[in-house]
Amino acid sequence: MIKNKLLWLRIKINVCEKIFHRDVMELKLERYRMEGAEIGKNVRAFSPISSSEPYLLSVGNNVTISTGVKFCTHDNSAVKIFNDGTDFVGSIRIGDHSFIGMNAIIMGGVKLPEHCIVGAGSIVTKSFLEEGCVIAGNPARIIGNIKEIRDRNRNKVFNFRGMSQMEKKKEILSHSEKYIQK
Repeated sequence: MIKNKLLWLRIKINVCEKIFHRDVMELKLERYRMEGAEIGKNVRAFSPISSSEPYLLSVGNNVTISTGVKFCTHDNSAVKIFNDGTDFVGSIRIGDHSFIGMNAIIMGGVKLPEHCIVGAGSIVTKSFLEEGCVIAGNPARIIGNIKEIRDRNRNKVFNFRGMSQMEKKKEILSHSEKYIQK
């Protein structure tokens, strides 16, 4: 029964993408939920919220997951260490109002607090408890907090809500003083 529903959802997703060219993210999120992942409201996922054990994934409300993000809920290296075991397994929990940057890897057993930002390319190998923390690196560590980022970048932020691609382009090109400089 579940396999039939999953197949039907995949067909709907393909039809919507190919024929209607519209956002199908909610259909994809529903598929991940049917596979066992706990996913809150207002989630934006540009990567699959899946793993070999999707029932070990929990994503809070108002979370954004960027492209290329991987969730690793198991580690098969145990088979090389133990004669009577094959895997280490751990759940992953992402707190409400968090952002997971592009190409981040979240390892099994990790819990992230509310209002957490994970930098692009980070490998998160341990849990963090401090709400509002900004973590990055390999392995990820705290590099700041949301208040510091907000204060440091206040005059660099754009608001593209409701803009067409042309309006967005015009806004970006007319405000080069807001560009981030490294």
